[in-house]
Amino acid sequence: MFQDVTRAMAPVAVPVASKKALRFYRSGNVLWCVRAVAGLLIPALFLFTGFSARLRSWAERMGSKWYFAFALYWVAFAGLCYLIELPLDYYRGFVRLHSYDLSNQTFGKWFGDSLKSLGVLLAIGLAGGWIPFQLIKRSPRRWWLYLGLLYVPCSCMMLLIWPVMIDPLFNKFQPLQDKVLEAKILTLAARAGIEGGRVYEVNKSVDTKTVNAYVTGFMGSKRIVFWDTALRTLDEGELLAVLGHEMGHYALGHIVQSIALSSVLIFVALYASHRWLGRIPGRYQRRFGIRAWSDFAALPLLVLIVNFLALIFAPAELAFSRHQEHEADRFGLELLHNNHAAATALLKLQQHNLSNPRPGRIYTLWRASHPAIGERIDFCNRYRPWEAGGPARCDEYIRQRPVP
Repeated sequence: MFQDVTRAMAPVAVPVASKKALRFYRSGNVLWCVRAVAGLLIPALFLFTGFSARLRSWAERMGSKWYFAFALYWVAFAGLCYLIELPLDYYRGFVRLHSYDLSNQTFGKWFGDSLKSLGVLLAIGLAGGWIPFQLIKRSPRRWWLYLGLLYVPCSCMMLLIWPVMIDPLFNKFQPLQDKVLEAKILTLAARAGIEGGRVYEVNKSVDTKTVNAYVTGFMGSKRIVFWDTALRTLDEGELLAVLGHEMGHYALGHIVQSIALSSVLIFVALYASHRWLGRIPGRYQRRFGIRAWSDFAALPLLVLIVNFLALIFAPAELAFSRHQEHEADRFGLELLHNNHAAATALLKLQQHNLSNPRPGRIYTLWRASHPAIGERIDFCNRYRPWEAGGPARCDEYIRQRPVP
């Protein structure tokens, strides 16, 4: 008994990344750069070669009505982009993961999921991709404002429907099967002041050997999801520690905060797009074969601008995400007072996911949505304000303190 208590109080050491993990980290950085360049190069090729204008002319000959012409153009454009990116996606999402022994996925499952992702993209574009061009046509000076105002309800709607309509297309979700663990989770949720949330498990082991859990949804669809790989890898204390972190996102209002931040960034991006479109000389429009900016042949230009701005805004957006994840770690520690379990859970995530516990600054700025695992384990080792009787930051969100 004394040994168990001593072990639970002992700091958890952060191991040095293995050679295999470092190779995975470095190759991931190279692939990220390749995809970033491709995200700029592919729409630029559609635009500067005039192929987008020729594709538009073909769609107009085939579709008598404006929307049907747009729909044909969108399906052709998205399908061609999919085919161009397919070799890189195949290597990144299938070959590479199998070479590092991180995947269980068969080629059939990977390719089926890839086609489903294309189908979801096509459906989203058909449902709303035409709206920017109609707004530009009807209000050339304020289209960016109206489109920005539409973003908030649309993003809330996507958060609402994604867990119940889109995610189940790719994996099987079900309520948590371990009823003993479920009872403890419900007790923990009550202490955290969370009502109406649901806990699910998903059979990600058909796809991956990595371990994860996440929070998703909005309002009536909000839920916490455990991968079945996590349920098999983490012990009960570690699972509850992970859950305490995920509950922190709900209790601290991180979903609403994220919507607010992304809305501000969208407004800035749309206004910048409006200003840039107004400064492009007419000779380039003629070279591109674009009649006006309301011409849907200008879609590659909008994609190019959006992808470029996404790279510019990424450090700020990711920094905010890392702040939220750090505060969720703090909430979980204050909720459970089980720092050792939280640290060992992170240690297992590092080992099973081939994570680099101390990534470089460039990776952190442009790729890291979470603090480095090494930093998170260090925080678990040292953060114990309750031992000194001092106030904890999340006290107002926790209805009952842990029993000593």
